[in-house]
Amino acid sequence: MYAVIKTGGKQYKVAAGERIKVELLPAEVGQSVSIAEVLAIGEGESLRVGAPYVEGASVSATVLGHGRHDKVRIFKMRRRKHYQKRQGHRQGFTELQIAAVNG
Repeated sequence: MYAVIKTGGKQYKVAAGERIKVELLPAEVGQSVSIAEVLAIGEGESLRVGAPYVEGASVSATVLGHGRHDKVRIFKMRRRKHYQKRQGHRQGFTELQIAAVNG
């Protein structure tokens, strides 16, 4: 059984036992979280699609840790104008262990 969930403005296809990295969630390490924004649930050949969410469906997960992705370097330049700008960014993430797909 798998589900398509929405969190942090992105969509993820998840199944029980998987580990995923999502946008930073305000939860402690070891805490259990429930994601109610389930867009679709599939099992074998059957697929239930919500409009926009599947009613009564949720995904339970455990927070494994928080971290930051690799640095993305931004470099802007205007030729012949003596303009250069350097910037960097590291996006935070939360790693989740999917416990169950309820639906």
